[in-house]
Amino acid sequence: MKQRIPVVVSFLGMGLLLAGSAWAQAQNQPMPSQSQQSMPSSQPAPQAAPQPSAQPSTQSQPSTSPTNSASPAASSSSGTPGSSATYNTSQGQLVVKSSVPPAPATGSPPSFEQLANGKKYITKGGADAYPPLANDFLYVSHNGNRIYKAQYERWLKDLK
Repeated sequence: MKQRIPVVVSFLGMGLLLAGSAWAQAQNQPMPSQSQQSMPSSQPAPQAAPQPSAQPSTQSQPSTSPTNSASPAASSSSGTPGSSATYNTSQGQLVVKSSVPPAPATGSPPSFEQLANGKKYITKGGADAYPPLANDFLYVSHNGNRIYKAQYERWLKDLK
């Protein structure tokens, strides 16, 4: 009886392997088309949409009520400062343009003594006087609540 157990286990394993591969191949096959009345689906029936253009459109069409069934067209670009994407909606084409605004101009950084107000460190309240330092406060203070002169000077070198 003990000699048959490895044979049975190997046959069982091979059977599961074959069944799994058959199932995976069946998943890659396209579904046969069914009539829309017999399809129990929560998704709305697809509507005929205008074909996407090969080039991004330069004129935008106003849309008063955006729809959730927008699908991105083939003409979208990413990674560029001024990118745009064209979507087909039930009301026509929608062109979305995006850009990154330029960084705000900041003056020269104040001295450590100005921000420290006579202390040997800069607090969060003192850093608020210079917005770039306030944004980087946790980084400069190494997740602390004080910035010492050496840390501030190191940050100024990295800033330039």
